Amino acid sequence: MLPVNRLVMVDVAIIGAGQTKYGIHQLGMKGMWAEAAVNAFDSVDKDFQPHQIDEAYIGSVAFGGGQLGNTAALLTEHTGMQGKPVRRVENACASSGFALRDAWMAIKSGQADVVVAGGIEKMNDLTPERKRFWLGVSGDTEWERLAGLTFPGTYALMARRYFHEFDSTHDDLVNISVKNHYHGLDNEVAHIRKDVSFDKAKSGFMVADPLTLYDCCPTSDGASCVILAADHVVSQFTDDPVWIRSSAAASDYLALHDRPSITQLMATQKAAKRAYSMAGISAEDVDIAEVHDCFTIAELFATEDLGFTERGTGGHFARENRGRRNEGTTCINPSGGLKSKGHPLGATGTGQTVEIFKQLRNEVESTRQVRDANIGLSHNVGGSGATCSIHIYGRDRD
Repeated sequence: MLPVNRLVMVDVAIIGAGQTKYGIHQLGMKGMWAEAAVNAFDSVDKDFQPHQIDEAYIGSVAFGGGQLGNTAALLTEHTGMQGKPVRRVENACASSGFALRDAWMAIKSGQADVVVAGGIEKMNDLTPERKRFWLGVSGDTEWERLAGLTFPGTYALMARRYFHEFDSTHDDLVNISVKNHYHGLDNEVAHIRKDVSFDKAKSGFMVADPLTLYDCCPTSDGASCVILAADHVVSQFTDDPVWIRSSAAASDYLALHDRPSITQLMATQKAAKRAYSMAGISAEDVDIAEVHDCFTIAELFATEDLGFTERGTGGHFARENRGRRNEGTTCINPSGGLKSKGHPLGATGTGQTVEIFKQLRNEVESTRQVRDANIGLSHNVGGSGATCSIHIYGRDRD
């Protein structure tokens, strides 16, 4: 791996970003991707045409097996990118976070000037039984999925162990759920737009003890698209870019039983350390963070692993509303997170980037704009923590 100070060849900025509404989508994959891509193209401040794109990377788990092969070629041919080098990227729920990293590296290395990164998933065409099967493929097939362990069950084990080790209870997870529903209430693209009281979230239907319905994100259809550009061409497209200050990633054991601890995600910690170092900042400098809250316990872990609070104090962080918009120290999941906005697996990573891009440019709905946001972070996790990508963004180039 190259040392951090070697990755200085070209700076990379986001010049446009767009997505579909998340939820149950009437369009198929081609239509969803076209909607997200056109929204991204239209968001570029100056004239932009698809033929100016050099490459494209699209994250997708290919949920349900509808289009396992040549997914990227199928989608991009309908959005003016036919003939370009394109690739599908798969890293479970972190697929488009890694697609973004691949796009960033293509520009950083000097191989391309304008690159699209995006993601897509069509999840609601399947029966509940088939959904459970496809969600399970992100875990260890031999030791977890075939033994009957579900995705909620995996995170339930992690939550129970955390409550055993630290001063925390399910009430702390309820606070996270309430906060994310509050953040997502005015988000026009969110899957679930409703205010949820503490009592309602606390008394939700039990899914996998201790996780209730209100601890679990919905399965969503959706697509997202981000356009990146090299520093020497940015001014052709916008005078108001959002710079990607760093990109980092790491991995960990897939099966829970192989990990020394199941109350922290080592991949997140390793990627965060490198991302902060590359960007020249610390966790205290981050104004907004889109973190991977597939379950509320995952957000609690993220606040610790990303350095927003000390290890073992994530429950206190949630209890004290320190991640609430315009009230706490760092706004956590201003979009509503996966819990409210939704979780179309392959689209989630770049969907987080769309939110950061619009927040830093003061382009989200006025009722949910984070004040004085200059530095953002996105945190995209694959499965139960086997893969993780982290990106740091800034209004300033460095």
